[in-house]
Formats: sequence, C-alpha cells, structure tokens
Amino acid sequence: MGAPKTFDPSKVSVLYGGAIMGGFADGTFVSVEYSSDFFSKVTGVDKFTTRVKSNDFSGSITLTLQQSSPSNDILTGFMLADKLTNKSVLPLLIKDFSGTTLVFTAYAWIRKPPTVEFGKELSNREWIFDCAELDVFVGGNNS
Repeated sequence: MGAPKTFDPSKVSVLYGGAIMGGFADGTFVSVEYSSDFFSKVTGVDKFTTRVKSNDFSGSITLTLQQSSPSNDILTGFMLADKLTNKSVLPLLIKDFSGTTLVFTAYAWIRKPPTVEFGKELSNREWIFDCAELDVFVGGNNS
C-alpha cells in the first residue's frame, strides 16, 4: 500500500495577474470547472456510435475568500480596472505544492462582483473568473 499521502491546504498557491491571493475561506476555497465535456457521443438507432470532440477548453474558477481578506481589495481593483479599460484579462495560476495538481490559464477575467453579505458571523466572498483555454493537470499528493 505504501505510506499515507498528505494534503496541506496551506500549500495551495493562487496567483492572479501576478498578485498572490490569500485569506481563503474555511472549506472549499478553490473550484475549477471546464465549460464543456471534452467529448460527446451520438448513437443512432442501429447502435452505431460516434464521439464528437469539443474544442471548447474554456472554463471557470471560483475563489472563496473571507470577507476580511485583503485579496478582496486586490480583486476589486482588477475588476474595476477591467470595467473601465477592458484590459484585465490576466493569467491565473493555481498550484498545490503538497502535490502535483496544477491549473493555468493565460486568459482569466472576473465575471462580476461577488455577492456582499453582512451578518453576525463572518461571511465569504465568492469571486468567479471566466477563463479561455484552461489547462488542468489533476495530480495526487506527496507522502
């Protein structure tokens, strides 16, 4: 069986436009998803099946930050700059340094501001990035 593997959430690094993100929420703080399946299948009435390759490698990435995270200020700055100049389509990199998972896109932009909530408890801010040409290597973790 071998030695047990270890995942350390503090070893996940996220960079957007060269800025290091931090102040992540407890629980799931990064989510990555492609927009389309890589292949679809079509089966005729005579059971003849063809798979159709999609060339859509776009996707979305969601970062969940605590409301007190200074990264909210950084992301708001990028978002407002993009709103005014249309020039904040930037690289986004996610690396798990306790393993081998790597996510990269050269073309990411903030879809819209996160929902803002205030209450008795600390709330989170979900930043959704749309991405073109998303590359994902899903790896394991180290011993």
